[in-house]
Amino acid sequence: APDRVWLTDITEHPTSEGKLYLCAIKDCFSNRIVGYSIGERMTAGLAVSALRAAIARRQPTGTVVVHSDRGGQFRARSFRAVLTAAELTGAMGRGGAAGDNAAMESFYSLLQKNVLNRRRVWRTRAELRYAMVHWIEHTYNRRRRQRGLGKLTPVEFELAFAPAEAQAAA
Repeated sequence: APDRVWLTDITEHPTSEGKLYLCAIKDCFSNRIVGYSIGERMTAGLAVSALRAAIARRQPTGTVVVHSDRGGQFRARSFRAVLTAAELTGAMGRGGAAGDNAAMESFYSLLQKNVLNRRRVWRTRAELRYAMVHWIEHTYNRRRRQRGLGKLTPVEFELAFAPAEAQAAA
């Protein structure tokens, strides 16, 4: 069902102005990116902003497990406080077990191939930020058909298979 298991992680990419970081949250039910935050620093605030965006967009009820790696951003007091306040359950992968978050890494691999590697050098952070947001919102969530979802997009999959009350959040 939607909003039962969310995955999260942070990726980085260079620009001529410096690095840009993306923290995304993916719903395992549909592979939809339900929240994200983009910033110039890899801080707990970046992770907190992504989590708050996911909570605001989905307004989950019941038990939601938010799985991450053991990065300091996800162990931070501020991130844990948002989990607690929203009654979400935090879970972390084992140390040195990269496969624990493989589904999130798969999303970042697609982002790398379809957006980040399209230019040798991104001139500005703003330019890259726009490209990431456009790809997530317009291509990945709404146009990119996925074999594991029966060749539906994440949004189509949720509309076809989610309970009626979850469709209102789409």
